[in-house]
Amino acid sequence: MSKYYSFDEKAISDALEAAERNRQRTSAIAKSTEFDLTHGGEISLFAQCVSVTVENNHVCVNLPLGLGSKCISIPLSIPNGTAGKACLNICTTWGIPTGVRVSVEIGGVTVVNQTFGKC
Repeated sequence: MSKYYSFDEKAISDALEAAERNRQRTSAIAKSTEFDLTHGGEISLFAQCVSVTVENNHVCVNLPLGLGSKCISIPLSIPNGTAGKACLNICTTWGIPTGVRVSVEIGGVTVVNQTFGKC
């Protein structure tokens, strides 16, 4: 059975709060003539990295925002038991959470990025 790694709720909450602050700032600017639509409303905010170990050629994580628990495939060239980290970014559009991106890094190199929801 695979081990599922979890991200800290406080780190997730902090990223969501930053997205909301960005939305509020953008909303205030939108009321002025300086508003630039080319910036769009999408933003991806770093939440946290957690230590992981490759098991059965994948890393499993518990995702926030009701997205469930998922396993991410790791390239076969990376042996089972290899330590690394999984990093979580929260994706929002105009401050509303739309998905997450998980990056798995081994030895300081990102070996996989996977999105869940819309990023």
